[in-house]
Amino acid sequence: MGVKNRAPFLVYTVLRLLAFLVPLAIMWFFFPIFREFWWLAAIFAALIGVSISMLFLREPLTGASARLVERREGRSSAGQDDADAEDEAIDDVDRR
Repeated sequence: MGVKNRAPFLVYTVLRLLAFLVPLAIMWFFFPIFREFWWLAAIFAALIGVSISMLFLREPLTGASARLVERREGRSSAGQDDADAEDEAIDDVDRR
């Protein structure tokens, strides 16, 4: 599947939004009492969304987390290379 390789954080974010918005829309349109108590519908939709995320979105979360770790490790190694280059330049100036 090509979805796993492309933007796992974006996929996870969209799925989390859907896990919240779909229950909210169902409650809003099919249960008229929630039109008046919109804040209660939002709370229930958030609880349902968290439950759905914990049960069904473990793999996208793992992919998004792994991608963030890879990016962070890449940045720290690039930063370390830059720091090493600066140290080398300072050492060259001190030797002269």
